[in-house]
Amino acid sequence: MKKIINELSVFLDGEKGSAPILFVHGFPYDHQMWKPQIDEFSKHYYCVSYDIRGLGSSPAGEGQFTMELFVDDLEKTIDELELDKPILCGLSMGGYISLRAMERMPDKFSGLILCDTKSEADDNEGKLKRAEAIKQINSGKFDELIETFVRNCFGDKFVEEDNSNYNEVVERSKKNDPVGVKGCLLAMAGRTDTTESLSKIKLPTLVICGSEDKLSPPKVMKPMAEKIAGSKFILIEDAGHMTPIENPKEFNRAIKEFLFENKF
Repeated sequence: MKKIINELSVFLDGEKGSAPILFVHGFPYDHQMWKPQIDEFSKHYYCVSYDIRGLGSSPAGEGQFTMELFVDDLEKTIDELELDKPILCGLSMGGYISLRAMERMPDKFSGLILCDTKSEADDNEGKLKRAEAIKQINSGKFDELIETFVRNCFGDKFVEEDNSNYNEVVERSKKNDPVGVKGCLLAMAGRTDTTESLSKIKLPTLVICGSEDKLSPPKVMKPMAEKIAGSKFILIEDAGHMTPIENPKEFNRAIKEFLFENKF
């Protein structure tokens, strides 16, 4: 079921009385990247996903986004749906939103799943890459930017062996509003560093990383997990940055075990 909350497209699957899981997608994707997970977990959980402002079917407006605005949207979604302490699952940019939400409103959640993301803010090199991406879009090379960025998100095995699904992801990403994509780039470039707050996370936490992730590699994600007391780190083989799509079987298995171990 689709619902509009604070202008955003929100999607509801499963029984409302079940324990809620809230999925926050990465850049430059939309809620559909979670389809293998929602198909599986909506059998026993109330799965909520949404298109981040400016992406998918959520409007871009003027594209003046901040990470704080994205967290505001997350909070309004929880409040509007009256979700009772959902498990928060975020990938990449969705992880940035989730980590900031942990700083602002940790009591709203019962568990945390961080996928292919990192707590560090962009360094100068990262900020310049975001600026170059915006410049590329302004130069009329939006499709080229999407093709290059998405390719970097996926491991070679998936692209070679599941090329039709990969191309579908690329084409869907090209349908995003360029204004919204630029707004997301601005928000990520301006986000705060949440590293110091990792030790304050007291919720059951699962950290998932693809073995071939180039954007948030295991050497970055494992130390992040170690800063969260009692967290569980899982490496997904044969996957890059988009573990839920590239190896959904192992990704879902990791989440199932986490949910079972913590009696969610």
